[in-house]
Amino acid sequence: MPGLTPFAVAGLSLAGYHVGIRTITPHKIMSIIQTIQQARQRLRKSELKVCEYILKHQEEIIHMRIVDLASAAEVSEPTVVRFCRAINCSGFQDFKLRLAQHLATRQEFEPFKIADTDSVGDLSMKVFDATLATLEQVRDAISPATIEAAINALSRAKRVEFYGFGASAAVAADAQHKFFRLKISSAVYSDPHIQLMSAMSLTDDDVVVAISQSGQTDALIDAMRIANEYGATTIALAPGNSLVAKEANIAIAIDAEEEVEIYTPLSSRIAHLVVIDLLAVGVAQRIGPTISQHLQAVHKGLKTLRQGE
Repeated sequence: MPGLTPFAVAGLSLAGYHVGIRTITPHKIMSIIQTIQQARQRLRKSELKVCEYILKHQEEIIHMRIVDLASAAEVSEPTVVRFCRAINCSGFQDFKLRLAQHLATRQEFEPFKIADTDSVGDLSMKVFDATLATLEQVRDAISPATIEAAINALSRAKRVEFYGFGASAAVAADAQHKFFRLKISSAVYSDPHIQLMSAMSLTDDDVVVAISQSGQTDALIDAMRIANEYGATTIALAPGNSLVAKEANIAIAIDAEEEVEIYTPLSSRIAHLVVIDLLAVGVAQRIGPTISQHLQAVHKGLKTLRQGE
């Protein structure tokens, strides 16, 4: 099965803990949505229209006839059949069955709601369940081709700058720390004036990673626009249809709805952090064994600053 080749990640410290030399093997059982995502690159243009429609209307598809889907996606019925076979389904009915199974087992995401009567146990279940549901939602919707493009750009960059405001500024700071550890020249800015000055100092060898929970921050969009004008590659982590995503050269869609009027963004922030981890692991893989040696040396050097080590 494609996409299951194990790879080694040696000595990489990403999420606050040290990962030793070990083999990471992706889950062998993929959901139908993951299968669709992995098939994207090899689909024909007409089949890709079916793909995009399905990803945006998953719940509706299981109630459609093949003629309905063909009409909605503006393709022919044979194109729908070819798409189903391209993702290893025998036909449209087999595809609908697998999609229905996926939807039945998936934890449905609901806005984060807290009641005055909730116990600590209730709070624990709600926070963890909402986070797990968001991570699954983002994982299934994310485009491997987009992630690969972002990893390629970051791997080639002479300098990487991370922009974010508010809660996203904390994510940007975490991202800068991860890439700094990979010996990549990087910086993080959360002030709009400094972001603009930074953007005007970039070249086509540089990359900007703009992080936004809302995707609508005017100052961030302005900084991205200037970075684009100066030739830098812009990568966005933001809602897929947002202005921030549309301004980016490479848009990583993170669509996670939650209650933000009372609480600071919770599960969506975790999703942003996990995508940053994914990018950092991908870049570390491209760098190769030399980064493992560097990280091990750093880890050993830091021991002198820790009591009892």
